[in-house]
Formats: sequence, C-alpha cells, structure tokens
Amino acid sequence: MVYVHGLGGSSTNWTDLAALLAPFAGGVALDLPGFGFSEPREGFDFSLAAHAAVVADALGDLADGPVHLVGNSMGGAIALLVAARRPELVRTLTLISPAMPDLRPHPGRLSDPRMALAYLPLVGGRIRRQLAAMGARERARQVIALCYADPGAFPEHRLEELTEEHGARASLAWAGPAMGRTTFGILRAWLARGPASLWNVAPLVRAPSLVVWGEQDRVISVRRAVRTARSLPDARLLVLPRTGHVAQMEQPVTVAQAVLGMWEGVDAGTW
Repeated sequence: MVYVHGLGGSSTNWTDLAALLAPFAGGVALDLPGFGFSEPREGFDFSLAAHAAVVADALGDLADGPVHLVGNSMGGAIALLVAARRPELVRTLTLISPAMPDLRPHPGRLSDPRMALAYLPLVGGRIRRQLAAMGARERARQVIALCYADPGAFPEHRLEELTEEHGARASLAWAGPAMGRTTFGILRAWLARGPASLWNVAPLVRAPSLVVWGEQDRVISVRRAVRTARSLPDARLLVLPRTGHVAQMEQPVTVAQAVLGMWEGVDAGTW
C-alpha cells in the first residue's frame, strides 16, 4: 500500500486506515514535497504533474512490482495521474474524495471563508498572516471543521497530534509558499482542457479502481462521485452517509473493508 495525502495534509492522515490494512499489506504513507516535513527541492514547480512524478519515482524505489495506490483529495488526483501515466506501477487504485474539477463559486463551503482567499494574490498574504495569528490549535480545528461531517467526532488525541504538527510547520519557511503554489497548481489542473483535463485522464487508467466519497463532503462535492467512477474503465463507487472529505479518517473500518473487498474481487476475477 502507498498512501498519498491531500492539500494541507500529511502522512499522518492515514494512521488509522494503514493500521487496519497492515496485516494484509505493508504500507508507506508519503509526505508530498512541501507538506508534512518533506522539504521541496529547489526549482520544484508544485503542479499536480510534478507531484505525480515524485510519487511515481517513489513507487519505483519502494517496490519491485505494482502497488495498491490510495489517494485522498489532491492526493487522489495525483494518484489518478500516476495510474494513468505509469500503469506498470499500480495494481489497484483507491480514490477517496479525489480533487476532480469543482469550481463552485461558494466560499461558504469553508468553515472560515478567509481560507478560500488565503492563497490569492494581493489579499492572500494579509489573510495568511491573520490565520497564522490564530495559533496552531485553532488552525487545526478549522481544518477539522472543514473536512469532517461531524467535527465533534474527531478524537482529542488526534487533535493534539494535529496541533503539534501545525505548530512545528509554522517554523518552516517553505511550508506557506508550498501550500500557496500547490493550491494554484490544483486550480490550473481544474481549468485544463483537452488531454490535460483530469476528466480525460481518468479513462486512461487500467487498474481496478474503488472510488469512495463522503455524502457530506464540503470540499469536493459528492456530485462529482458518479462521474468520477464512470470515467474510470474498471471502477466501483461507495458513497458513505454522515461522512465528509476524509473518509479514511472518519470511517476507517468501512473504508478498509471496502478496499479488502476490492482486492478479493480482483483476485477472484469478479471485480
């Protein structure tokens, strides 16, 4: 298993799901360049294609054969690109609320509308400073309020871990620019047309695929779920009620069962 996190996330987003699947497959959770504690190399351009190239290189180094690739949000879009462009590296593909184009002009989808503006030119710098002044714990709460269907269900010990991570990243000079430039990379990918559009990349995937979506996802609308699954040649869709943007964190047991069901179906030739 190789796990790829979303925008603003890190390898720790996969702790619970990876623990459940560890008896069945060893796992590696990546910190993408500029996220977690992975310092980006000089000249890295933070496009989705650049992130996908890093993941593809990592897959080649981690395993002798194809892996079970799992991605959430931006990580789902990156995993999609890897599976389409490097099919020899991917045995199965699991996409959890992948960042398929969703340009709804609705800042209210965020728990704090300032987060929708934080990475825009001119006003972005001032708003980022305002958000930074909140403190690590409040920023962590903002992320959970955005991503969870029921923020009150987020375990307290996980909030402490996330707060510690946010506090540590505040001292990293490259963290803020990486977030901003990757945000623009996602927007460029969403605006792409022709062969570069993610909707036109999806049909190139040959790996058996599972698409998981939270019915109450406020980040990438569940309305993208059916189209995403239908765009993949060999995919099934699971929509989870009372779940937001990070199903692997909110419903790890259900997601683990679905992944194992896919593997069993693939092995039995019934997927």
